[in-house]
Amino acid sequence: MNRATAALIGTLAAFGTPQADAQAPPSYPAKPVRIVNPFAPGGNTDVVSRAIADRLTPALKQQVIVEHRPGAMTNIASEAVAKAPADGYMLLMGGASNAINMSLFNKLPYDTVRDFDPITLCVQGANVLSVHPSVPAKNLRELIALAKAQPGKLNYASASVASVGHLTGELINQLAGINMTHIAYKGSGQAVTDLLGGHVQLMYSGFSSTLLHIKSGKLRAIAQTGAKRSPALPDVPTIAESGFPGFEATAWYGVHAPARTPKAIVARLNSEFVKALKLPDVRERLSSLGFEISGSTPEFYGNYIKSEIKKWAKVVKASGAKPE
Repeated sequence: MNRATAALIGTLAAFGTPQADAQAPPSYPAKPVRIVNPFAPGGNTDVVSRAIADRLTPALKQQVIVEHRPGAMTNIASEAVAKAPADGYMLLMGGASNAINMSLFNKLPYDTVRDFDPITLCVQGANVLSVHPSVPAKNLRELIALAKAQPGKLNYASASVASVGHLTGELINQLAGINMTHIAYKGSGQAVTDLLGGHVQLMYSGFSSTLLHIKSGKLRAIAQTGAKRSPALPDVPTIAESGFPGFEATAWYGVHAPARTPKAIVARLNSEFVKALKLPDVRERLSSLGFEISGSTPEFYGNYIKSEIKKWAKVVKASGAKPE
């Protein structure tokens, strides 16, 4: 070994080789792991996060904590995780908002693709289009005909500006050539209350927000936005079945780590999250709320995020949606 080679080896040892940097510490995890939720407690991300966290704690032999950091249309939580140490101890339960925000905001303090390592797509959830019983339409075709006969008179609610519910309504407006007026709320709770009271006529919402009211007859479900019918509402057709072939617009939730997290940690987390999602009690709990269980590879999830960024960018631009 000559002196130059010896000096090079010494330098690499001092600074760390790429291969060494990619290795997970043998003790990982050595302390609690946090799943940061960008919304307030009680919503879909909370349900998904806690269902999985309950089963990850014994698997990882460390407490898995769900931490809420709501605000700024998910950007507070997303920025915090993007800028956290890339050591596997702080994760984001991200979702469609992370794809939508890429085109909604002129400038973000993070990049959804560049600043995160995808772990797994956890679930996808179709929205259900439900109407107040005073609305005479029994299906989507009748609703569109009613909207054309009364332009601008029908109001649809969503949980927030640029939510999947809002943009789904805008997409239907574009495809059907109608003008239903969007009413934004700060969360699904008040939106559903106003829908039940007839103050708004319809809403695109997650199943967990309206399913009980639909089953009790207080609301009428006329379509759902997934690629196939949900077992939670097997008699309600999809929008694709109702005259718009290929239509699909879902809320989705998946786990992200800060970019440059060691590959071995990403692999370990992916394995444990996917195992948790396959457990019968977790599947039953989430399926009952209309979620389709995924549990994907990091590569699949990364490509899925890119496709969703592209899809929603077109709708955001056409709708003129602006951040609150």
